[in-house]
Amino acid sequence: MPYVNIKITREGATPEQKAELISGVTRLLQDVLGKNPQTTIVVIDEVETDNWGIAGESVTVRRKRGQ
Repeated sequence: MPYVNIKITREGATPEQKAELISGVTRLLQDVLGKNPQTTIVVIDEVETDNWGIAGESVTVRRKRGQ
C-alpha cells in the first residue's frame, strides 16, 4: 500500500490542480512499480510560506526579495 505525501506551499493550488496531482502520482506508481491504484494513498499538505525555510530563511522572506 503506497503512501505518498506531497508538501507544497499554500499559494492557491486549485482543487483541480490537486486532483491532477493525486491522479498523476497514482498513475505513475501503477505504471512504474505496478502498484494497485485502489490501495494507493496520496496526501497533499499545504504549508504556509512562513513555515517553510530554505537556506536559513522563510519562503516569505525570500519571495519578498524576489528569489
